[in-house]
Amino acid sequence: MKADEVEFVAEVARAGAGLSVERDKVYVIESRLAPVARREGFGSIRDLLLAARHRREGKLMWAVVEAMAGGETSFFRDPAVFARFRDEMLPELARRRGDAPVRVWSAGCGGGQEAYSLAFAVDDASASAPVRNVDILGSDLSERALEKARSGLYTQFEVQRGLPIRTLVQHFDKQDELWALSARIQAMVRWKRVNLNADFGGLGRFEAIFCRNVLWAMEPAAQQRALLRRRLHGPQHVAAEDRLEASQAAEVGVQVDAFPAHHRLDPRGQRPQLVLLVEMLHQGADGQAALHFELGVEA
Repeated sequence: MKADEVEFVAEVARAGAGLSVERDKVYVIESRLAPVARREGFGSIRDLLLAARHRREGKLMWAVVEAMAGGETSFFRDPAVFARFRDEMLPELARRRGDAPVRVWSAGCGGGQEAYSLAFAVDDASASAPVRNVDILGSDLSERALEKARSGLYTQFEVQRGLPIRTLVQHFDKQDELWALSARIQAMVRWKRVNLNADFGGLGRFEAIFCRNVLWAMEPAAQQRALLRRRLHGPQHVAAEDRLEASQAAEVGVQVDAFPAHHRLDPRGQRPQLVLLVEMLHQGADGQAALHFELGVEA
């Protein structure tokens, strides 16, 4: 790829979804755009980008944006997060909400594994506690990813990544070479295409938001906008696996109270990698509601 082509891709990704494209990693850009070029009927990435640049067709532009968003996901990624949600967060939220629904958002859900993992956690919790009214929303920038999520169909490789054998046997049926999720679990999740770089105020308020492996791919300004919007929409819990600095949270008015000492430096040896972020709405000593971020980093 030529430098002007790389720059065009980076600008389209930034303008469309606030994504940060590492311009020196041309091989990554090419590996993500090559399937798009084939799918859209172009003979090369260059032909795809020429068409996108000159036609300015929304479909092609968004195909480029979605490709650069990536979307790595798996079932029960970091099991401790889901165990905490099931055993601690969910029962307490259900108690506080009473008859009102506990609204949970999986933001940047990819192929749906995270949202369905939350549904499995809710199902498990319901067996031993009065957790009956939970509304799970799974959203992603990519409509193709959401199509996969809605289908509930996963490959052998995908179910082997994080899914306990008990859950597989209990909730999936084999269909040829794929595993099909039960209709009951599928019905627990609804899906919507959401761009975190745009205004998502129409989604309403949530008691818990999971936004993991998402913000790190965005420009700093877009990261801050997304964090601020989530704060203003009043979630009681936010879990995020993102390589964000504590200073970025502080810049959007969030108090950072803890940073465990058992951190490790990032691959460049510069600063700790933040991999778990939990936001809780609680009453401060003065009786006023305060936002608290509990920061956990990789050991």
